[in-house]
Amino acid sequence: MTEIKGIGASNGVQIGKAFVLQDPKLTINEDKASDVQQEKDRLNDAVEQAKLDLERIQKHVEQEMGENHAKIFGAHLLVLQDPELLNAVNTKIESEQVHADKALNDTANQFISMFESMDNDYMKERAADIRDVSKRVISYLLGEPLVTTSDITEEVILVAHDLLPSDTAQLNRKYVKGIVTDIGGRTSHSAIMSRSMGIPAVVGTSEVTNSVDAGMTVIIDGQTGDVIINPSDDQLNSYQAKQQKEQEEAEQLKKLIGQPANTTDNHTVELVANIGSPKDLETVIENDGEGIGLFRTEFLYMDRDSLPTEEEQFQAYQQVLSTMANKPVVIRTLDVGGDKDLPYLDLPEELNPFLGFRALRLCLERDDLFRVQLRALLRASVYGNLKIMFPMVATLEEFRQAKAILEEEKQSLIQAGHDISDDIEVGIMVEIPSTAALADQFAKEVDFFSIGTNDLIQYTMAADRMNEHVSHLYQPYHPAVLRLIKQVIDASHAEGKWTGMCGEMAGDEVAIPILLGLGLDEFSMSASAVLPARKQIQNLSYSTLQEATTEILSQSTNADVKAYVEKHFLN
Repeated sequence: MTEIKGIGASNGVQIGKAFVLQDPKLTINEDKASDVQQEKDRLNDAVEQAKLDLERIQKHVEQEMGENHAKIFGAHLLVLQDPELLNAVNTKIESEQVHADKALNDTANQFISMFESMDNDYMKERAADIRDVSKRVISYLLGEPLVTTSDITEEVILVAHDLLPSDTAQLNRKYVKGIVTDIGGRTSHSAIMSRSMGIPAVVGTSEVTNSVDAGMTVIIDGQTGDVIINPSDDQLNSYQAKQQKEQEEAEQLKKLIGQPANTTDNHTVELVANIGSPKDLETVIENDGEGIGLFRTEFLYMDRDSLPTEEEQFQAYQQVLSTMANKPVVIRTLDVGGDKDLPYLDLPEELNPFLGFRALRLCLERDDLFRVQLRALLRASVYGNLKIMFPMVATLEEFRQAKAILEEEKQSLIQAGHDISDDIEVGIMVEIPSTAALADQFAKEVDFFSIGTNDLIQYTMAADRMNEHVSHLYQPYHPAVLRLIKQVIDASHAEGKWTGMCGEMAGDEVAIPILLGLGLDEFSMSASAVLPARKQIQNLSYSTLQEATTEILSQSTNADVKAYVEKHFLN
C-alpha cells in the first residue's frame, strides 16, 4: 500500500485499475545489422502491426467521437503506406547495413526536416504525420508499443505524467473514471476539462507514475487530493462507503433540477456551464445547466493535423445551439497560445507565451482563420441564442477591430443569401487588468462581460498558475482581485449590461457568496458544480451578502477573506 498526496482537481471518489499513459523509452540500435533481409522483414511486420493498430484506433474513435476526430488516423494510414518513404527506408537498410529502427528513424527525420522547411502549410502538416507514424512503427520494432488514451476499452483510473488539452479532449467518460497526474494544478487545462466532463481527478502528485504499474488497484479522492495504491481491505471498505455517500448526496441534488438559483430573499442569478466540445452537453443536461457560459472552441482545432473547415465548425456550433433549445450559449472565439499549442499553425517559440501571441491577438493577425470561424458562428446563430465572446482583449482598439471583422462577414453572408440572427450579443472576456481598469469605457461598447478569473488572477498577482514555485501567490480571494471584479460588475450595470464569470472561481463554494454580494449576474462553471452551487445559493441572503461586501473588500489578505466567508456564510 502506498499513499500519495496531490491536489484535488475534480471532486469525487473513484476506485479502479490503473491505466498508465507513458511513452516508452525508444533507444535506437546504432550497431551494424548482420542480416539485411531479416531487417526488411522486421520492418514489414512492424508496419503491418502499426497499420492494424491505427485501423483499430480509427474505428474506435469514429464510433465514440465521430468522423472528424478519426480523420487524423486516416492521414496516418496514408503515411504508413507511402512507397516513397518505405522504399527509402529499405534502401538505407540495404546500402548502409543498419537495423530497421535506425533506418526508419534517420529517413523519417530527413522527410520531417524537408516538409517543415517548405513554405506550405499543408506540407508542414505532413511532417507531424510522419513523426507520429514513424514513432509508432519504431516502437513495434523495439518491442515497446505505444500506449494512448484510444487504447482504453474498460473502466480505469488514468495515470499520466501530464495530460495535454488534446489528450483530455479525447477521453471517453464511459471508460475513464478517474485521472491522476504527476504535474498540474487546479487551473491546469487537464483539471478544468476533468471537471467539465465530471471525472474525479488528482493532479500535481509529483511521483504517481513512478509508484504505480498498469493493473494495480488505485483509489483517488478528487476533493482531498489523496491517492492510495494497492489499498488495504479497510481502506477499500472506507472509500467504498464514502463513494456510496457521494452517490446518495448526488441523488438528493437531483431534486433541485428545474428549480431557479434564487436566494432566500428572491434574488435570481443564472447558473450555466463551461464546455469544450458538443459531447460535453450530456453532462450539462444531466446537471440542469441553464445555458452555456463558455464554449472553449479551441478543442475543435486540436486532435487533428489541419484547421477545421467552416462546415465542420458550423455543425459543432449548430449542435450546441440546437441542443440547448434557445438557452443562452456563449461561444468564445479561438483561444490558443500559452499552454495550448496547435503544431500545424507553426506558432513562434516565445519566452513568455502567456503574455505573447495568443487568442484574439493571433486571430486579428491571422484573420483568414478568424473569418472562417466567425462565418461558421454567424451561420449557426439562427439555431439558438448565440452570444459571441472575444478572449484576451487588452485594448478597445482590439475589440473594435474584431467587431468590425464580424460585421463584414455578417454582411457578406447576408448578401450571399444566408439567414443570420439579428439578436447576437457580442462581448469580451475580462482577463487582463488593463481591461478591468478601463471597464467603464468597454461597457459602453460591449454587450456583456465574462470574467476569466484563471488568467485575471495570475496576471494581477504576477504568478504563473502553472508554476508550482509561485502557486501560493495564485490567490482567488485576494482583495486586489475582488476589487477588480467589483469594478467590472459595477461598470456593466451602470450601462445596463450584464457580467458573468467563466473562470473556475465561479463554482468555488468560498467565492460564490462573495460574487453574489458583488452583484455577479451569471455563474459559469463545470457542469458537475451546477447543482451544488444552486443548493448553496438557495440558502444565502442576497441583501446580507451585499451588506458584507464592504467588510470583505476591506480585508488585507486572501486568507483573511477566506476566513471571513467561512465564518459567516459557510456551514
